[in-house]
Amino acid sequence: MPEASDEAEAIAVPSDTLPTPPGLPSERVINESFILRQLERWVEMGWLRPLDAHLARFVRSREPQGDPLVMLSAALVSHQLGRGHICLDLEHALREPDAVLSLPPHDGQASNEAAEIVTPGTLLADMGILHVASWRARLESSSVLGQGAHDEQARPLVLEDQRLYLRRFWQHEGSVVARLQRLMVGAGTVSDDMMARLDALFGGSNELSAPDWQKVACAMALRNRLTVISGGPGTGKTTTVTRLLALLQESALSEQGRPLIVHLAAPTGKAAARLSQSLGGAVAALDVSDAIRASLPREATTLHRLLGVQRDSRHFRHNGHHPLALDVLVVDEASMVDLELMSSLLAALPAHARLILLGDRDQLASVEAGAVLGDLCDGAEQGQCSDAAHRLMVRAAGQPLPMSDAPPCVLADHVVVLKKSYRFHEHSGIGALARAVNRGRLEEIRQCWKAGYEDIDFQLVREQGGILIRRAVSGYREALKAMMSGAGPEEVLRLFSRFQVLCALRRGPWGVEGLNDAIVEALFRERLVDGTRGWYAGRPVMVTRNDPQLGLYNGDIGIAMFMPEDEAYAGPTPRKLRVFFPHASGQGVRAVLPGRLGGVDTAFAMTVHKSQGSEFDRVLLVLPDRPNPIMTRELVYTGITRAKTHCLIVTAFGGAIESAALRQTWRASGVGKRLEA
Repeated sequence: MPEASDEAEAIAVPSDTLPTPPGLPSERVINESFILRQLERWVEMGWLRPLDAHLARFVRSREPQGDPLVMLSAALVSHQLGRGHICLDLEHALREPDAVLSLPPHDGQASNEAAEIVTPGTLLADMGILHVASWRARLESSSVLGQGAHDEQARPLVLEDQRLYLRRFWQHEGSVVARLQRLMVGAGTVSDDMMARLDALFGGSNELSAPDWQKVACAMALRNRLTVISGGPGTGKTTTVTRLLALLQESALSEQGRPLIVHLAAPTGKAAARLSQSLGGAVAALDVSDAIRASLPREATTLHRLLGVQRDSRHFRHNGHHPLALDVLVVDEASMVDLELMSSLLAALPAHARLILLGDRDQLASVEAGAVLGDLCDGAEQGQCSDAAHRLMVRAAGQPLPMSDAPPCVLADHVVVLKKSYRFHEHSGIGALARAVNRGRLEEIRQCWKAGYEDIDFQLVREQGGILIRRAVSGYREALKAMMSGAGPEEVLRLFSRFQVLCALRRGPWGVEGLNDAIVEALFRERLVDGTRGWYAGRPVMVTRNDPQLGLYNGDIGIAMFMPEDEAYAGPTPRKLRVFFPHASGQGVRAVLPGRLGGVDTAFAMTVHKSQGSEFDRVLLVLPDRPNPIMTRELVYTGITRAKTHCLIVTAFGGAIESAALRQTWRASGVGKRLEA
């Protein structure tokens, strides 16, 4: 913290004198010490991470007599990364300055300490920053701002247009853009013979029906080396890609005499296992020859396994110098892939390979910085595809398709959105509520509750306990009773995966931490688990840190159970506890000693973020008891659509869903703009 003399120098007049008119600088003197003191106060209030304030101090050490605005900007860039943004968008920050810190809403009960803290908007106004041009000019005069690729000193900050980056993420973004651009050039043609095969695989033309967007997506993917197939749950993304791979393999076998090398991957172990399971069913349903069926992949892996994690390093074994040995790469749940991981993945992709990204653009973006799938889909939605791409789409659809009147956009040639859900039929409450939330239409949300759907329910409660905990215990009872009765780990894991408590928050009584404690205590009282702390039979856990030696990765879920050492066990020696995880193939389980697991969390309740890539028969979705910046339409949509047969939403705040539906996630990024540049 600054010394007293610094404080006397920083403040020319008391801050609580006459109020400053909005938009006009106050008489407060802003220097480095004053900025550092405000950053420390933001950290104390939980508005800023200690890491963000540390970066500001680092910038000061590199430029001791520098502009205090640069220190503030560095802290804000770092904080934006923590919130998932690739950069600090100066224009957005000036338009909504306090939203940069995602400050909690004012409830009329703020403490005196909080009231005295200067907000980002006030600081920027006090420093005379009212326009992007003035902010850019002062940043450009700083010695800590680099000149992009031509900066031999590799200075920590980079400014491009109105976007301020930390250098590492500017480099990642540039790498992703350059490699995607290379994938998007040189589109091929789809022969009449291939179109005939496509028709046969999809059962003929669609002249009298709505367009078959799965068929259109296949046709576009046959043309391109980069294809993005986006769609909500049950729209047939896996079915589409299975048929696409069958077409590619049929062509390769007839033309080259050998099948293509195809790899399937997903960001988490759970998503990879589900992809393996879904693909196995889709392959079995294909009407193709045995040779083609044998050439299709059955097992998906995680992206980290595919790339080869190097222990205690951010780097992977496969990279630009040691690329992956494959011809086609399919990545499921691509919305969860952050910018840095996407950069590593594209760097390891061979120059000739095809990349197919599957995902739901409306789901939550990755936990880490970046939303590459969203950037690609947003760009495609705002532009018009080429004439050649439109002709192919019409040919595949078997009927006229409207041509957009938007400006031409190269991304529109590579993105197809699947529109028909085969999971949520027209009488599905889950589907109707998810659509209403996704559109931000409050009246449609209210109509969902009046329609009497049997697969959705809303429960308004006064406190965290009571009916909420009872419903959670009821949901897990079947799996835990089966465990107590001696069922095997595979059966217990199957039963456990049928129900899940999901939370918007991690901390607090309405978050994962508070609910896990409350659920465990209730289960212990009913003798469904034999402990409440440490390791105990019946404890479900989620891996939170990649462990290549164990073959376990972030998102993998297992359950602790007592099992005999072998089938012949019959002695009095106490059995040992093991944690059982599903195999990555989706077939069978494997056991791990609890002591070998370094990073796991109890998973009776998990965050909606962590549930991505998973689906459950029934979901109990717990929303906060008051408005919260984390509550967005993407979060609620993702939570609702994890349920296949029933979703119960519980909250103490009656307007939780409506307020979330009005708040849409936006992530600062230059990917779309740089791709079109």
